[in-house]
Formats: sequence, C-alpha cells, structure tokens
Amino acid sequence: METISTKQAPQAIGPYSQGIREGKLIFVSGQIPLEPESGAIPTGIEAQAKQVCENIAAILKASGSDLQHVLKTTCFLADMGDFTVFNEVYEAYFV
Repeated sequence: METISTKQAPQAIGPYSQGIREGKLIFVSGQIPLEPESGAIPTGIEAQAKQVCENIAAILKASGSDLQHVLKTTCFLADMGDFTVFNEVYEAYFV
C-alpha cells in the first residue's frame, strides 16, 4: 500500500491518511470543508460542498488520478433541506 498525502488538502488529524493506493485502486478518506491554507470552514452549504470537492480533487491529483475516475462516493448531509444546492455542486464536479 502507498500512502497519499498533499498540502493542497487538509492534513489528517488522526491515525489515518488522506488517501491510500492499493494496486490500481485509490481510497480517499472522508473530507470536511476545511480550507487547507487557512484552516477555516466556509459559510453555507454551496461553499462547503465546493471545498469538500476541491479537497478530494487535490488528494486524487496527488495520487496521479482525478475526479473523472471516481467509481463511488458517499455523501452525508446534516440537513436534507440542503440537498438541492449540494446536488448542483456535486453534479458540477462528478458528472
């Protein structure tokens, strides 16, 4: 296994890594909307969803991959009222 790490995404704060490559597969750890440079969390679901997608994209880039090669995601929302806005952001990155 190869550990994937980049300063372009929030650093792991526990006993895990940003990502792992095993053979041709890459597994990216769950991300929160933390801006890697400032450590701030943007306000609002749209900005937060964009930041999470940017964090994932940065980890994939560090591994030599990109969002177009993602096979599966799991997304958690605290408020289903945010679904429409979240889904619009998600679609811009993954479709």
